[in-house]
Amino acid sequence: MGGSGMSNRRDFLKTMLAAGASLALPSVLQAGSEKKTKKIILLQTNDMHSQIDPLPETHHRFPGMGGMAARAALISKIRGEGHPVLLFDSGDVFQGTPYYNMYGGEVEMKLMSEMNYSAATIGNHEFDKGLDGLADAMEYATFPFISSNYIFKHPRLSKSVKRYKIFTFGKIKIGVFGLGVYPYGLISKITFSDTEYRDPVVTAAEMAYFLKKEEKCSIIICLSHLGYKADEDGQTADYDLARQSKNIDFILGGHSHTLLSKPVSVFNSDNKQVLITQNAYAGVRMSRIDCYFSSAGDLIFVDAYTNNIFKKQV
Repeated sequence: MGGSGMSNRRDFLKTMLAAGASLALPSVLQAGSEKKTKKIILLQTNDMHSQIDPLPETHHRFPGMGGMAARAALISKIRGEGHPVLLFDSGDVFQGTPYYNMYGGEVEMKLMSEMNYSAATIGNHEFDKGLDGLADAMEYATFPFISSNYIFKHPRLSKSVKRYKIFTFGKIKIGVFGLGVYPYGLISKITFSDTEYRDPVVTAAEMAYFLKKEEKCSIIICLSHLGYKADEDGQTADYDLARQSKNIDFILGGHSHTLLSKPVSVFNSDNKQVLITQNAYAGVRMSRIDCYFSSAGDLIFVDAYTNNIFKKQV
């Protein structure tokens, strides 16, 4: 692929992402070129807070929305399109309804496993029942938890929590790492225990460089529970992380319960696009990013938007 062709496609990508709309297929993806391109769908949820059932019809913001059954139906419908799907969660799966109080995360883990989640990162509420409680809940998960800046010394969590994961589809390699929020003053010292916290900006730079340059990943995804923008505590959040970053393509965010009606595009320190998502809370939204790759495994086009979760998805 010539340099001018790649430059033109990058310019096209920047223009289309900046528009933030549902995008028409570019010429490289027109009829007859299916064998030359591959589409992989990324799906993301965040801050479910144990909302197994739909929110009540009297809810002040999202009446009757959310619920695991409706989400599962939508995911199944998307998988029915026939393309590979990676399904992620950006943390705070736990805490918010009696399901967690009574069952300690077992219900959430079993249902997410039934939906075949690919990976999740760790939010602050995952610590609410302590490290043993988190480890117990993870026993019911068939998918990995990824955390790159929480370094666990707990014997079970140190083995089960991954620093990163690579998903491979032929020549396409998708690298994923996870970032947790600044814990001090937010997570009890008793429940956080001897877990080590590392700076998310430094960690992101290290992980993204490793995944891009050493592992040769086609795209890099950060599962973030940092929040969308920094508040009065001054801790780095997704927007600032994206601007400072290199090598990260997507930041799938959580923690601040920000409702982004469509993914937001930010230029990083190399003047390349980073796409940020976040879907309020309680499972009322799900982000979808359709990634189109060349036969060589390079990302050439992105179509990103947000789905509402209603009771009837089919």
